[in-house]
Amino acid sequence: MKKNLLPVLLCFFYLQSTAQDIFKGYEHLFTPPLHYTAYQINDALHIDGKMDEKDWGKAPWSVYFSDIEGDKKPRPAFKTRFKMLWDRSHLYIAAELEEPHIWATLTQHDQVIFHDNDFEVFIDADGDTHDYFEIEINALNTIFDLFLSRPYRNRGVLSTAWNAAHLKTAVHTEGTLNDASDRDKKWTVEMAIPFAALQKNNVPPDPKKNSLWRVNFSRVQWDTEIVEGKYKKRINPLTGKSFPEHNWVWSPQGIINMHYPERWGYLRFAEQEATKEHDDFVLPQSEELKKYLWLLYYKQKQYLRSNGKYAGSLSQLELPPNIANVKGNECTLQLTSAGTQFNATIICDGQKAGWQIDQNGKIIHLSNDNE
Repeated sequence: MKKNLLPVLLCFFYLQSTAQDIFKGYEHLFTPPLHYTAYQINDALHIDGKMDEKDWGKAPWSVYFSDIEGDKKPRPAFKTRFKMLWDRSHLYIAAELEEPHIWATLTQHDQVIFHDNDFEVFIDADGDTHDYFEIEINALNTIFDLFLSRPYRNRGVLSTAWNAAHLKTAVHTEGTLNDASDRDKKWTVEMAIPFAALQKNNVPPDPKKNSLWRVNFSRVQWDTEIVEGKYKKRINPLTGKSFPEHNWVWSPQGIINMHYPERWGYLRFAEQEATKEHDDFVLPQSEELKKYLWLLYYKQKQYLRSNGKYAGSLSQLELPPNIANVKGNECTLQLTSAGTQFNATIICDGQKAGWQIDQNGKIIHLSNDNE
Protein backbone atom coordinates (compact mmCIF):
# COMPACT_ATOMS: atom_id res chain seq x y z
CA MET A 1 0.00 0.00 0.00
CA LYS A 2 1.28 3.41 -0.92
CA LYS A 3 1.91 5.61 2.11
CA ASN A 4 -0.01 8.58 0.70
CA LEU A 5 -3.19 6.47 0.52
CA LEU A 6 -3.14 5.54 4.19
CA PRO A 7 -4.50 8.85 5.57
CA VAL A 8 -7.30 8.79 2.99
CA LEU A 9 -8.34 5.27 3.91
CA LEU A 10 -8.15 6.00 7.63
CA CYS A 11 -10.35 9.05 7.12
CA PHE A 12 -12.83 6.97 5.10
CA PHE A 13 -13.11 4.28 7.76
CA TYR A 14 -13.42 6.93 10.48
CA LEU A 15 -16.34 8.59 8.69
CA GLN A 16 -17.99 5.23 8.09
CA SER A 17 -17.73 4.21 11.75
CA THR A 18 -18.94 7.64 12.89
CA ALA A 19 -22.02 7.39 10.64
CA GLN A 20 -22.82 4.01 12.17
CA ASP A 21 -22.06 5.02 15.75
CA ILE A 22 -24.56 7.88 15.87
CA PHE A 23 -27.39 5.33 15.48
CA LYS A 24 -26.05 3.16 18.31
CA GLY A 25 -28.83 2.28 20.73
CA TYR A 26 -31.50 3.16 18.19
CA GLU A 27 -30.86 0.49 15.59
CA HIS A 28 -34.25 -1.15 16.23
CA LEU A 29 -35.96 2.03 15.00
CA PHE A 30 -34.00 2.18 11.75
CA THR A 31 -34.46 -1.22 10.14
CA PRO A 32 -35.54 -0.59 6.51
CA PRO A 33 -39.35 -0.40 6.19
CA LEU A 34 -40.90 -2.82 3.70
CA HIS A 35 -42.61 -1.69 0.50
CA TYR A 36 -45.47 -2.86 -1.67
CA THR A 37 -46.43 -1.82 -5.21
CA ALA A 38 -50.17 -1.70 -5.89
CA TYR A 39 -51.26 -1.83 -9.53
CA GLN A 40 -54.16 0.00 -11.08
CA ILE A 41 -57.27 -1.80 -12.34
CA ASN A 42 -60.05 -0.58 -14.61
CA ASP A 43 -63.13 -2.20 -13.11
CA ALA A 44 -64.37 -2.02 -9.52
CA LEU A 45 -64.06 -5.21 -7.49
CA HIS A 46 -66.97 -7.05 -5.92
CA ILE A 47 -66.35 -7.04 -2.17
CA ASP A 48 -67.36 -10.42 -0.74
CA GLY A 49 -64.24 -11.50 1.14
CA LYS A 50 -63.32 -14.19 -1.39
CA MET A 51 -60.85 -12.35 -3.69
CA ASP A 52 -61.70 -14.67 -6.58
CA GLU A 53 -61.62 -11.98 -9.28
CA LYS A 54 -59.03 -12.20 -12.06
CA ASP A 55 -57.43 -8.92 -10.95
CA TRP A 56 -56.70 -10.32 -7.50
CA GLY A 57 -55.01 -13.29 -9.12
CA LYS A 58 -52.49 -10.95 -10.77
CA ALA A 59 -51.72 -8.96 -7.63
CA PRO A 60 -48.64 -10.13 -5.71
CA TRP A 61 -48.91 -11.28 -2.12
CA SER A 62 -47.01 -9.42 0.54
CA VAL A 63 -44.45 -11.20 2.65
CA TYR A 64 -45.86 -13.01 5.66
CA PHE A 65 -46.22 -10.92 8.79
CA SER A 66 -43.61 -10.93 11.54
CA ASP A 67 -43.62 -9.86 15.17
CA ILE A 68 -44.05 -6.13 15.71
CA GLU A 69 -40.53 -5.95 17.20
CA GLY A 70 -38.98 -7.76 14.26
CA ASP A 71 -36.41 -10.54 14.30
CA LYS A 72 -35.72 -10.21 18.03
CA LYS A 73 -38.98 -12.11 18.67
CA PRO A 74 -40.15 -15.53 17.40
CA ARG A 75 -42.03 -15.78 14.13
CA PRO A 76 -45.83 -15.69 14.44
CA ALA A 77 -47.62 -18.97 15.08
CA PHE A 78 -50.03 -18.38 12.18
CA LYS A 79 -49.44 -16.86 8.75
CA THR A 80 -50.85 -13.52 7.61
CA ARG A 81 -50.43 -11.73 4.29
CA PHE A 82 -52.22 -9.20 2.07
CA LYS A 83 -52.64 -7.84 -1.45
CA MET A 84 -53.53 -4.36 -2.71
CA LEU A 85 -54.96 -2.89 -5.90
CA TRP A 86 -56.43 0.49 -6.80
CA ASP A 87 -58.60 2.32 -9.28
CA ARG A 88 -59.36 6.00 -9.67
CA SER A 89 -61.69 6.06 -6.66
CA HIS A 90 -60.68 3.25 -4.27
CA LEU A 91 -57.82 1.48 -2.58
CA TYR A 92 -58.55 -2.26 -2.44
CA ILE A 93 -57.08 -4.45 0.29
CA ALA A 94 -57.38 -8.21 0.66
CA ALA A 95 -55.93 -10.14 3.59
CA GLU A 96 -55.56 -13.80 4.43
CA LEU A 97 -55.29 -14.83 8.09
CA GLU A 98 -54.47 -18.45 8.88
CA GLU A 99 -56.49 -19.41 11.96
CA PRO A 100 -57.32 -22.86 13.42
CA HIS A 101 -59.95 -21.39 15.77
CA ILE A 102 -61.91 -18.48 14.31
CA TRP A 103 -63.77 -16.46 16.90
CA ALA A 104 -65.14 -12.96 17.42
CA THR A 105 -67.53 -11.33 19.87
CA LEU A 106 -67.85 -7.60 19.09
CA THR A 107 -70.75 -6.58 16.88
CA GLN A 108 -71.17 -2.80 17.27
CA HIS A 109 -69.46 -0.26 15.04
CA ASP A 110 -66.59 1.61 16.74
CA GLN A 111 -66.21 -0.84 19.60
CA VAL A 112 -62.50 -1.39 20.32
CA ILE A 113 -62.13 -4.26 17.90
CA PHE A 114 -58.62 -5.31 18.96
CA HIS A 115 -60.19 -6.80 22.10
CA ASP A 116 -61.03 -9.57 19.61
CA ASN A 117 -58.58 -11.08 17.17
CA ASP A 118 -58.50 -8.55 14.35
CA PHE A 119 -56.89 -7.18 11.19
CA GLU A 120 -55.84 -3.51 11.15
CA VAL A 121 -54.98 -0.99 8.43
CA PHE A 122 -52.99 2.22 9.01
CA ILE A 123 -52.77 4.96 6.36
CA ASP A 124 -50.76 8.20 6.25
CA ALA A 125 -51.21 9.42 2.69
CA ASP A 126 -48.78 12.37 2.79
CA GLY A 127 -46.20 10.79 5.09
CA ASP A 128 -45.95 13.65 7.60
CA THR A 129 -46.88 11.29 10.53
CA HIS A 130 -49.91 13.46 11.38
CA ASP A 131 -53.58 13.29 10.36
CA TYR A 132 -53.67 9.57 9.71
CA PHE A 133 -56.34 6.86 9.64
CA GLU A 134 -56.84 3.44 11.18
CA ILE A 135 -59.40 0.76 10.33
CA GLU A 136 -59.86 -2.41 12.39
CA ILE A 137 -62.01 -5.41 11.46
CA ASN A 138 -62.83 -8.72 13.16
CA ALA A 139 -64.15 -12.01 11.82
CA LEU A 140 -67.73 -10.77 12.29
CA ASN A 141 -66.99 -7.92 9.85
CA THR A 142 -67.38 -5.36 12.63
CA ILE A 143 -65.52 -2.10 11.94
CA PHE A 144 -63.66 0.34 14.18
CA ASP A 145 -62.51 3.31 12.09
CA LEU A 146 -60.68 6.23 13.66
CA PHE A 147 -58.63 9.32 12.89
CA LEU A 148 -55.62 10.70 14.77
CA SER A 149 -54.34 14.23 14.29
CA ARG A 150 -50.99 13.13 15.70
CA PRO A 151 -49.53 10.01 17.41
CA TYR A 152 -50.34 9.28 21.06
CA ARG A 153 -46.72 10.01 22.01
CA ASN A 154 -47.37 13.61 20.93
CA ARG A 155 -50.62 13.84 22.90
CA GLY A 156 -52.70 12.78 19.97
CA VAL A 157 -56.35 12.07 20.67
CA LEU A 158 -58.24 9.55 18.58
CA SER A 159 -61.48 10.63 16.96
CA THR A 160 -64.19 8.03 16.46
CA ALA A 161 -66.36 10.75 14.92
CA TRP A 162 -64.54 10.06 11.66
CA ASN A 163 -66.17 7.31 9.65
CA ALA A 164 -64.70 5.98 6.42
CA ALA A 165 -67.66 7.07 4.33
CA HIS A 166 -68.85 4.45 1.83
CA LEU A 167 -66.25 1.95 3.01
CA LYS A 168 -67.03 -1.56 1.80
CA THR A 169 -65.80 -4.60 3.72
CA ALA A 170 -66.49 -8.32 3.76
CA VAL A 171 -65.17 -11.37 5.60
CA HIS A 172 -65.14 -14.95 4.39
CA THR A 173 -64.33 -17.86 6.70
CA GLU A 174 -62.96 -21.25 5.77
CA GLY A 175 -64.23 -22.92 8.88
CA THR A 176 -66.98 -22.28 11.42
CA LEU A 177 -67.05 -19.02 13.33
CA ASN A 178 -67.24 -19.40 17.14
CA ASP A 179 -67.49 -23.18 16.96
CA ALA A 180 -64.86 -24.67 19.27
CA SER A 181 -65.70 -28.26 18.36
CA ASP A 182 -63.75 -28.29 15.09
CA ARG A 183 -60.60 -26.94 13.52
CA ASP A 184 -60.75 -24.07 11.03
CA LYS A 185 -58.39 -23.04 8.20
CA LYS A 186 -58.45 -19.26 7.76
CA TRP A 187 -60.49 -16.10 7.39
CA THR A 188 -60.11 -13.62 4.59
CA VAL A 189 -60.90 -9.92 4.42
CA GLU A 190 -61.70 -7.60 1.52
CA MET A 191 -61.88 -3.81 1.74
CA ALA A 192 -62.66 -1.04 -0.73
CA ILE A 193 -61.55 2.24 0.86
CA PRO A 194 -62.71 5.34 -1.03
CA PHE A 195 -59.99 7.95 -1.49
CA ALA A 196 -62.70 10.52 -0.75
CA ALA A 197 -62.93 9.12 2.80
CA LEU A 198 -59.26 9.95 3.45
CA GLN A 199 -59.56 13.70 3.09
CA LYS A 200 -57.12 16.13 4.64
CA ASN A 201 -58.23 19.77 4.77
CA ASN A 202 -61.24 18.68 2.69
CA VAL A 203 -58.95 17.47 -0.12
CA PRO A 204 -58.85 13.73 -0.88
CA PRO A 205 -55.46 12.23 -1.77
CA ASP A 206 -54.72 11.68 -5.44
CA PRO A 207 -52.39 8.72 -6.06
CA LYS A 208 -51.14 10.26 -9.30
CA LYS A 209 -49.94 13.32 -7.44
CA ASN A 210 -48.98 11.54 -4.26
CA SER A 211 -47.77 8.17 -5.47
CA LEU A 212 -45.96 7.07 -2.30
CA TRP A 213 -47.92 6.59 0.94
CA ARG A 214 -46.90 5.32 4.36
CA VAL A 215 -49.04 2.36 5.42
CA ASN A 216 -48.88 -0.62 7.71
CA PHE A 217 -50.98 -3.61 8.68
CA SER A 218 -51.34 -5.31 12.02
CA ARG A 219 -52.92 -8.51 13.26
CA VAL A 220 -53.85 -8.74 16.93
CA GLN A 221 -53.98 -12.32 18.18
CA TRP A 222 -54.99 -13.45 21.67
CA ASP A 223 -54.09 -16.71 23.36
CA THR A 224 -57.29 -18.66 23.92
CA GLU A 225 -58.46 -21.91 25.43
CA ILE A 226 -61.70 -23.85 25.21
CA VAL A 227 -63.80 -23.78 28.39
CA GLU A 228 -67.17 -25.55 28.42
CA GLY A 229 -67.20 -25.62 24.65
CA LYS A 230 -66.47 -21.90 24.20
CA TYR A 231 -63.41 -19.83 23.40
CA LYS A 232 -61.97 -17.89 26.34
CA LYS A 233 -58.86 -15.75 26.56
CA ARG A 234 -56.16 -17.47 28.56
CA ILE A 235 -55.67 -15.98 32.00
CA ASN A 236 -52.22 -15.43 33.50
CA PRO A 237 -52.47 -16.97 37.00
CA LEU A 238 -49.87 -14.49 38.29
CA THR A 239 -51.93 -11.44 37.37
CA GLY A 240 -55.47 -12.72 37.09
CA LYS A 241 -55.70 -10.95 33.73
CA SER A 242 -55.51 -12.10 30.13
CA PHE A 243 -52.07 -12.80 28.73
CA PRO A 244 -50.91 -9.87 26.53
CA GLU A 245 -51.97 -10.01 22.91
CA HIS A 246 -49.59 -10.89 20.11
CA ASN A 247 -48.93 -8.11 17.61
CA TRP A 248 -48.03 -9.39 14.17
CA VAL A 249 -47.34 -6.82 11.46
CA TRP A 250 -46.30 -6.43 7.86
CA SER A 251 -43.42 -3.95 8.31
CA PRO A 252 -41.85 -4.35 11.78
CA GLN A 253 -42.04 -1.32 14.04
CA GLY A 254 -39.06 -2.21 16.25
CA ILE A 255 -41.20 -1.25 19.24
CA ILE A 256 -44.53 -2.48 20.62
CA ASN A 257 -46.42 0.52 19.31
CA MET A 258 -48.14 0.84 15.94
CA HIS A 259 -48.37 4.60 16.34
CA TYR A 260 -44.88 5.36 15.08
CA PRO A 261 -45.96 6.26 11.53
CA GLU A 262 -42.37 6.90 10.46
CA ARG A 263 -41.81 3.17 10.92
CA TRP A 264 -44.61 2.11 8.58
CA GLY A 265 -43.98 0.60 5.19
CA TYR A 266 -44.25 2.26 1.78
CA LEU A 267 -47.17 1.84 -0.60
CA ARG A 268 -46.38 2.78 -4.20
CA PHE A 269 -49.16 3.27 -6.75
CA ALA A 270 -48.33 1.97 -10.22
CA GLU A 271 -50.40 2.20 -13.39
CA GLN A 272 -49.05 -0.76 -15.29
CA GLU A 273 -50.45 -4.24 -14.99
CA ALA A 274 -49.36 -6.31 -12.01
CA THR A 275 -46.35 -8.56 -12.43
CA LYS A 276 -44.99 -10.97 -9.87
CA GLU A 277 -41.58 -11.20 -11.53
CA HIS A 278 -40.39 -7.62 -11.21
CA ASP A 279 -40.86 -4.70 -8.83
CA ASP A 280 -38.97 -1.54 -9.81
CA PHE A 281 -39.59 0.22 -6.49
CA VAL A 282 -36.87 2.73 -5.63
CA LEU A 283 -36.86 4.44 -2.25
CA PRO A 284 -36.63 8.23 -2.66
CA GLN A 285 -33.37 9.64 -1.40
CA SER A 286 -35.32 12.08 0.77
CA GLU A 287 -36.36 9.13 2.95
CA GLU A 288 -32.70 8.43 3.67
CA LEU A 289 -32.23 12.05 4.78
CA LYS A 290 -35.24 11.92 7.08
CA LYS A 291 -33.50 9.19 9.10
CA TYR A 292 -31.21 11.81 10.60
CA LEU A 293 -34.13 14.00 11.60
CA TRP A 294 -35.81 11.04 13.28
CA LEU A 295 -32.61 10.15 15.09
CA LEU A 296 -32.44 13.73 16.35
CA TYR A 297 -36.09 13.51 17.41
CA TYR A 298 -35.58 10.29 19.39
CA LYS A 299 -32.45 11.69 21.04
CA GLN A 300 -34.27 14.91 21.94
CA LYS A 301 -37.07 12.96 23.62
CA GLN A 302 -34.50 11.00 25.62
CA TYR A 303 -32.71 14.24 26.55
CA LEU A 304 -36.02 15.75 27.69
CA ARG A 305 -36.72 12.75 29.94
CA SER A 306 -33.29 13.05 31.51
CA ASN A 307 -32.98 16.84 31.77
CA GLY A 308 -36.48 18.28 31.78
CA LYS A 309 -35.82 20.27 28.62
CA TYR A 310 -34.65 19.78 25.06
CA ALA A 311 -31.00 20.01 24.10
CA GLY A 312 -29.94 23.35 22.71
CA SER A 313 -27.14 22.09 20.48
CA LEU A 314 -26.27 19.15 18.28
CA SER A 315 -23.18 18.44 20.36
CA GLN A 316 -25.36 17.76 23.41
CA LEU A 317 -27.06 15.04 21.35
CA GLU A 318 -23.74 13.74 19.99
CA LEU A 319 -24.82 14.48 16.43
CA PRO A 320 -22.57 15.95 13.71
CA PRO A 321 -23.62 19.10 11.83
CA ASN A 322 -22.48 17.74 8.46
CA ILE A 323 -23.73 14.51 6.93
CA ALA A 324 -22.90 12.93 3.56
CA ASN A 325 -26.10 11.77 1.90
CA VAL A 326 -26.53 8.83 -0.46
CA LYS A 327 -25.42 10.91 -3.48
CA GLY A 328 -22.22 11.85 -1.74
CA ASN A 329 -23.34 15.45 -1.33
CA GLU A 330 -22.85 17.17 1.99
CA CYS A 331 -25.98 17.93 3.99
CA THR A 332 -26.25 20.27 6.95
CA LEU A 333 -28.18 19.39 10.10
CA GLN A 334 -29.37 22.41 12.09
CA LEU A 335 -31.13 22.66 15.45
CA THR A 336 -33.02 25.49 17.11
CA SER A 337 -34.30 24.88 20.63
CA ALA A 338 -36.21 26.92 23.21
CA GLY A 339 -36.25 24.45 26.10
CA THR A 340 -39.78 23.10 25.65
CA GLN A 341 -39.78 23.25 21.86
CA PHE A 342 -37.34 22.52 19.08
CA ASN A 343 -37.06 22.68 15.34
CA ALA A 344 -34.50 20.84 13.24
CA THR A 345 -33.75 20.88 9.53
CA ILE A 346 -31.57 19.00 7.12
CA ILE A 347 -30.60 20.79 3.90
CA CYS A 348 -28.25 19.56 1.21
CA ASP A 349 -25.73 21.51 -0.85
CA GLY A 350 -26.67 24.86 0.64
CA GLN A 351 -30.08 24.90 -1.05
CA LYS A 352 -33.34 25.93 0.57
CA ALA A 353 -34.91 22.59 -0.28
CA GLY A 354 -34.82 20.15 2.59
CA TRP A 355 -36.81 18.65 5.44
CA GLN A 356 -37.86 19.83 8.88
CA ILE A 357 -39.05 18.18 12.09
CA ASP A 358 -40.33 19.63 15.35
CA GLN A 359 -41.02 18.45 18.90
CA ASN A 360 -44.35 16.98 17.75
CA GLY A 361 -42.60 14.75 15.23
CA LYS A 362 -44.22 16.38 12.20
CA ILE A 363 -42.22 16.17 9.00
CA ILE A 364 -42.43 19.15 6.63
CA HIS A 365 -40.87 19.54 3.19
CA LEU A 366 -38.97 22.79 2.69
CA SER A 367 -39.06 23.64 -1.01
CA ASN A 368 -37.05 26.20 -2.93
CA ASP A 369 -38.41 28.77 -5.37
CA ASN A 370 -37.63 26.60 -8.37
CA GLU A 371 -39.72 23.60 -7.30
